[in-house]
Amino acid sequence: MTSKALMVNAAELLRRPGTERTIATTLTTAELGLSDQRFRPDDTVTANIRLESLSDGIVVLGSVDVPWQGTCRRCLRELSEHAVCEVDELYQSVVTNPNAFEIAGDQLDLIPMVRELALLDTPTAPLCRPDCAGLCSVCGTDLNELQCSCEAPAHGSPWDVLDQLKGRLDAN
Repeated sequence: MTSKALMVNAAELLRRPGTERTIATTLTTAELGLSDQRFRPDDTVTANIRLESLSDGIVVLGSVDVPWQGTCRRCLRELSEHAVCEVDELYQSVVTNPNAFEIAGDQLDLIPMVRELALLDTPTAPLCRPDCAGLCSVCGTDLNELQCSCEAPAHGSPWDVLDQLKGRLDAN
C-alpha cells in the first residue's frame, strides 16, 4: 500500500529549479510497511517535509515523528516513546552524488526513505534513561526504585580460569 501523500511529481519540480513544495501528512506504520515489533500497525507517523528542486535533483528536508515501543535493556521496563527522524536527502535523475537516491520515472516515492529513517533512528535496545541502574543480578530488584541488600557477586579476572588450568598442568 502506498500513501499518495508521499508520492510527488518529480518532473514538475525538476522543470523549475528553485521551486519548493511542502508536505505535511500523517500515515500509519502499516502504510509505511513497518512490520517490526517496535511499531504497532495502527500508530500514526507524522511527516513534515519540504522539497526544493535544484538543477540536477531535489533536496528533501524536514522531520518524521515515529512512535515506537520496546523494553529497557537494563531494567525491563516497558517503554512507549517517539523517535524524531531528521530528513536531509538528495534525489537525482542522474546520480552524481554517491549519497543521493535515484529518481526513477516521473514520480518520487518518499515512502522507502521515510521507512528507512524510521527503522534506523528507532532504538533496537533502548534504555528508559541514560543512568538506568538495571536489575540486581542476585534477587532481580529494580535498582532504580529500591536498593537491595544482596552482596555483589565476586567477579574475578577473565584470566582466572586459565590460571587454574595452568596450575593443573604444572601439577602433572
